[in-house]
Amino acid sequence: MTTSTSPAEGRFARLLSSQGISRPIAWGFVALTIFMIGDGIEAGFLSPYLDERGFDGSQIALLWSVYGIVVAVAAWLSGALAEAWGPKRVMMLGFGIWVVFEVLFLVFGVMGGNFEIMLLAFGIRGLGYPMFAYGFLVWVTIDTDEHVMGRAVGWYWFFSTLGLGVLSSYFAGAVIPLIGELATLWMALAFVAVGGLMVLVLLRNPVTKKVTVANSVKGVVSSLTIVATNPKVGVGGVVRIINTLSFYAFVVFLTTYMVRDVGFDLAQWQMIWGTMLAANVAANLLSGYLADWIGRVNVVAWAGGIGCFVTVLALFYVPTLIGPNFWVTIAIAIVYGLALGMFVPLSAIVPLLAPKNKAAAVAILNLGAGLSQFIGPVIAGLAAPIGIEGTVWIIAALYLVGFGLTFLLKAPKEADDVVAANPAPSAVTA
Repeated sequence: MTTSTSPAEGRFARLLSSQGISRPIAWGFVALTIFMIGDGIEAGFLSPYLDERGFDGSQIALLWSVYGIVVAVAAWLSGALAEAWGPKRVMMLGFGIWVVFEVLFLVFGVMGGNFEIMLLAFGIRGLGYPMFAYGFLVWVTIDTDEHVMGRAVGWYWFFSTLGLGVLSSYFAGAVIPLIGELATLWMALAFVAVGGLMVLVLLRNPVTKKVTVANSVKGVVSSLTIVATNPKVGVGGVVRIINTLSFYAFVVFLTTYMVRDVGFDLAQWQMIWGTMLAANVAANLLSGYLADWIGRVNVVAWAGGIGCFVTVLALFYVPTLIGPNFWVTIAIAIVYGLALGMFVPLSAIVPLLAPKNKAAAVAILNLGAGLSQFIGPVIAGLAAPIGIEGTVWIIAALYLVGFGLTFLLKAPKEADDVVAANPAPSAVTA
C-alpha cells in the first residue's frame, strides 16, 4: 500500500525545506519551543521566591552556580553523545532527567524546605535542558542541506529563545498573580512534558546504531580530540564563548548601575532590557538569512563582533553622559540585541568545518555556550576592583578578539562557496 501526499502538502513541505526546516524534523521546532517555555518559567522569580521561603542569598547563589556548571558540562555531552546514540535518544534522556529531578526539587527540596536536596536535584536537573535543546541542534545540522544551513540554525535559535526568554516570561507574569509561585513552578512540568512527548511520538531518530559503551566512549573522545585534529573547531568554540559574555556579565552589574547611578527607574530599565531580548529573538532568525545571502563569516565578524564592540560601549557611555534618556537608550539596546544575534551562523559554520564529525563540532560549540554562562559573571566580578568602566572596556575588547578569530573559520571552498554555487530556491519557486 502506498501513501500519497496532496499537492498542497507537497508545496508546503518544499516551502519549509527552502527555509531550512527539514520536513522530518519540522515538529521538533514546535516541541523545542514548548519545552523551553517550561524550562524558562522559573528564571525571573525563583530567586526572590526562595528568599521569601527563608533561604539566604549565599544558598541561592550556590544553587545557581552549581546549576551553571552542570549546564556547561551537559551542553558538551549533548553533542558528544548524539553521534553515538542519535539525537532523539539524547533528547529523551534530557527530558526524563528534567521531569524526575524537577519533581524531587519541588517536593522534597522547595516544599520540604531541604536545601541539600534542592542543591542536588536542581544541579542534576541542569543536565536536562541542554541535552534536549542542544541534542536537537545536532539533529538540525545532520538533517539540513548545507545551502540552507544558515537559516536552519537561525530558525533553531529563534524558536529556542522565543520559548526560553520571551513566552516563558510572559506566561509566568500572567499566571503568578492568579495561582502563585509554587503552582507556576508545577505548571512548568506540563510544558516540558508536552514538548518531550511530541519528540517521542512525532520524530524518528536519524541514527539507528546500537547503543554500546564503546560507541558512547568513542563519541565523547571524538568531541575532545576534534580540537586537536581540527583546530578551527576549537577557534569556533572560543568565538562562541565571546558571543554571550557581555549578556551574562551585564546581568550581574548593569541593572544596578543603570538604576542606582544613571537614574532609570526599575520599570524603565526592565522595559529596555526586555525590548533588547525581543530584538535578539528577531536577530536569531534574521542572521540566518543574512548569512546565506552575504556569507556566514561576514555576518559573525562584522555584524556580530564589531556590532557588539560598538554597542557594548554605547550602552555604557551614552546613558552615563546624557543621563536616563529612555528612548535613546532603548534604541541602543535594540541594536545591541540585534548584534548579539548575529553570532548565530556559528552554528552553521563550525559543523561544516568537520563535515564527517558534525556532532563533535557542535559539542565544542555547546561547551562554549556553557562556558560563556560561567565566565561572563566572573568577568563581571572585576567591576569591584577596577570599576564599571574598566570592566566594560575588557568586555568590548574581547569582541575585537572574536572579530579577528572569526576570519580563521573561513576554510578554502567552505560552505559560503557552496551557497554561491547552489542558491537556495525561493519561496515563490517552491
